[in-house]
Amino acid sequence: MPQMKDPNFSGSLTYICDHSSDGAMGVVINRPTDIGLAELLEQLDISMTIDTDAKIYAGGPVQRDRGFIFHDGEKCWQSTLELSSGLKLTTSKDILEAIAQGTGPQTYLVALGYAGWGEGQLEGELTENTWFTCPGSQDILFADDDSKKLTMAMDILGIKADQLSGQIGHA
Repeated sequence: MPQMKDPNFSGSLTYICDHSSDGAMGVVINRPTDIGLAELLEQLDISMTIDTDAKIYAGGPVQRDRGFIFHDGEKCWQSTLELSSGLKLTTSKDILEAIAQGTGPQTYLVALGYAGWGEGQLEGELTENTWFTCPGSQDILFADDDSKKLTMAMDILGIKADQLSGQIGHA
């Protein structure tokens, strides 16, 4: 929402990957960093046989040294969680090795770090009108133009950024 002042989340679009009574975990998907995938693979001593200009995203303020790879396809890796039909999240190094060799998923997004909420915290923030929610969309997740992802999410709900207010209404 427009009133979000936390620099970690202001203007962000976060894909919620896990939500239970214990808390929630998500990854910001619209904040590319200055690091590219090729540089990351080099830092991890993973040799590449492909040429890539894929971006690395700032996934959130927690464990910024931990990687999260959203991807399509049926294949699972050492540490893969199925988020929805056809969408997976993998955190193991083997997927990066496969991507570097051209045998990994064709569509993917790599992020470092994540966003975490304790028990009831996200629900409280939703009640305070801090976030707006919409259904997950692979079209948005894997969109080429990061600057349009938030607008694409708002379009799903039929709203425009200038129509949003930080005020909570009660009827």
